Amino acid sequence: MKVFDADLTEELNLILRFPRDSLMQGLKIHHDASQTIVDAAARLHAKGVITQPDGGYLTDLGHDIADHARRIQDALLMKLN
Repeated sequence: MKVFDADLTEELNLILRFPRDSLMQGLKIHHDASQTIVDAAARLHAKGVITQPDGGYLTDLGHDIADHARRIQDALLMKLN
């Protein structure tokens, strides 16, 4: 059985931090960010999900992943309320 390990969870959490309402806004991972966030950003960049290893913008693939992640998050949060 496959599960979301810690690395994938960090990547999903980082993707969810990208602005939802604008394709023209991105994220900058600052030098004082936790190492887990820095590493997650580097992995997402290597996978072609974000444009820069320190954030940047979501790629087309990144936008698709973010949409799916937000739908899953919204659905699960509704179940909790």
